Amino acid sequence: MAEFNYDLFVIGAGSGGVRAARISASHGAKVAIAEEHRVGGTCVIRGCVPKKMLVYGSMFAEELGHAENYGWTLADKSFDWPTLRDFVNGDVDRLEGLYGKTLESHEVDLYAERATIAGPNSVRLASGREITAKYILIAVGSWPAMPDFPGVEHCISSNEVFHLEEQPQCLMVMGGGYIAMEFAGIFNALGSEVTVVNRSDRILRSYDEQIVERMLHIAMGRGIDFKMHSQIQSVEKTEDGCLLVDLGGANKQRVDQVLIATGRTPKTAGLGLENAGVELGEKGEIKVDEFNRTSCSSIYAVGDVTDRVQLTPVAIREGHAFADTVFGENPRTIDYDHIPSAVFSQPPLAGVGLTEKQARQQYGNVKVYSSDFRPMKNIFSPHAERGLYKMIVDEASEKVLGIHMIGPESPEILQVAAVALKAGLTKQAFDDTVALHPSMAEELVLLK
Repeated sequence: MAEFNYDLFVIGAGSGGVRAARISASHGAKVAIAEEHRVGGTCVIRGCVPKKMLVYGSMFAEELGHAENYGWTLADKSFDWPTLRDFVNGDVDRLEGLYGKTLESHEVDLYAERATIAGPNSVRLASGREITAKYILIAVGSWPAMPDFPGVEHCISSNEVFHLEEQPQCLMVMGGGYIAMEFAGIFNALGSEVTVVNRSDRILRSYDEQIVERMLHIAMGRGIDFKMHSQIQSVEKTEDGCLLVDLGGANKQRVDQVLIATGRTPKTAGLGLENAGVELGEKGEIKVDEFNRTSCSSIYAVGDVTDRVQLTPVAIREGHAFADTVFGENPRTIDYDHIPSAVFSQPPLAGVGLTEKQARQQYGNVKVYSSDFRPMKNIFSPHAERGLYKMIVDEASEKVLGIHMIGPESPEILQVAAVALKAGLTKQAFDDTVALHPSMAEELVLLK
């Protein structure tokens, strides 16, 4: 008889866990995976995928607003939130099915229940069954962080926003990160009155300050109300179902819904990590080495639960590297430099590499090239919104250190630019490239 029930048991069937399970199985390992909610994890079920679909739906409202400039005459325009919501959730169901088929096609056993660590080589299912494995991979992701103030139970997180019965006519969003900015933009575009409450005077701290300032200016022009240096003191639910929010001033603000978007924390509580001596960091994250191994030699962890870089593509690469290392006889680590990221605000912003401030701190003398322009697409819109592209270059070597942009389709454009940055290209390489005209992307090779 085999010493263990499985070669690998994965806890968490999100993007990182599913990739690790699939690749490990392709290397010949006998694999099982447990998921207490739905296969697909945060990104597919209640994160970036359905959120991006809501962005598309809300962007259509902007197009409708100036359809006559394109020559279209539209009568009786109206929006129905349940229709968009149900379509998005229906596609989530489709994607979950595909993830399940992927596991099935690779002969990965799926346990649709919660699993916790019972020991260095064993997990305990919610049903009480204990299963042994030579290796255990933890890929349970993160969970929305909820602050502690009276009435917080009346608020929602990004988990619940996809299932609202009705569109809030007046929405308050607490937070200054990408989740807050994206949902603020979605509901603002759909016609809701949106207020963003942020405890400091900065939003999107990891992005280039000049790009963020442009985004803030545009968002305010579109009607989003920002209350900086503010915090929610309490939330009270009235008899008619509305919420009274105390921001510390004389008057309480009346809203339909309060969305808390103050970040996410690793989902390690109650996971039984102490049963195997798995060490945690200050934020509750699982501490791992460059090969994703924890302080227990038989237990590994990938994705948001390690709180390194909370991005789905990173979790996928970590899961793949784990499988190749442990079962593929090909030890691999992940390079975390030059990871592109985006905020699907309206308009979206994106960046890769060092911001101008970071570059000056690390390199001293840098050159900044930029293009401040009105995208051709925006000519049709009554909003005189301008795009902004920036390139940060090391003065000594002319090597491109960072590229940052805001404007229509910025994430789509940046992905290709990130390849150039990763390859270590210089500003001259961009200058030597012939522009594709007319396009927004051509601004990258025309920067002055």
